[in-house]
Amino acid sequence: MKTGELERLKKLIRPEQLLWDKGVELVAGVDEVGRGPMAGPVVAAAVLFSRETLGKLEIFAGVKDSKKVPEKKRGELAEIIMREAVSFGVGVVDEKKIDEINILRASLLAMKLAVEGLSRKPEHILIDGPNRIDYGAYGQTPVIRGDATCFSIAAASVVAKVARDKMMLEYDKIYPEYGFKQNKGYGTEKHMAAIKKFGRSRIHRKWFGKNL
Repeated sequence: MKTGELERLKKLIRPEQLLWDKGVELVAGVDEVGRGPMAGPVVAAAVLFSRETLGKLEIFAGVKDSKKVPEKKRGELAEIIMREAVSFGVGVVDEKKIDEINILRASLLAMKLAVEGLSRKPEHILIDGPNRIDYGAYGQTPVIRGDATCFSIAAASVVAKVARDKMMLEYDKIYPEYGFKQNKGYGTEKHMAAIKKFGRSRIHRKWFGKNL
């Protein structure tokens, strides 16, 4: 690992380090993907690492905000993250629930479900964004741009992105006319044209593109 990459990762674990220094050992990072697409679920992941594991940063070279990681590399990193984590959980909220409660609440619900999916319960949760989640009396810290400034949140973003992309590839087999394999449900020009031609599929969110 190059020195610059190691220093970047050391900066990323500072939020965890601050909690460790206060005696909080079990720290989980939580992030979601899929707020912007016109189709498919919103998916969140929660990742819990031990302090000892994050002392071996060289095995996590390349972990960052999932949007900045090439697709092939994301898959490789997700495998490493899930293998090395004490525990990880994934939460999924489908398009019907998104339409029912709105995308912000659906995102927070997905994050709650991801945390509930952890086999080892955290003492503190680092959450991407400005909002807390409805999760009992556990300590929580919302972190603006957390996927760019906090290791555990960045790792969670990678796991969530890979999980959601796999779901969209399966939907592409069912609804090939919309190009979900390429657009992952986002409103690309070709996707919009397909909606105009074929109408909405079962997994399209009704509150997006109401004038189509």
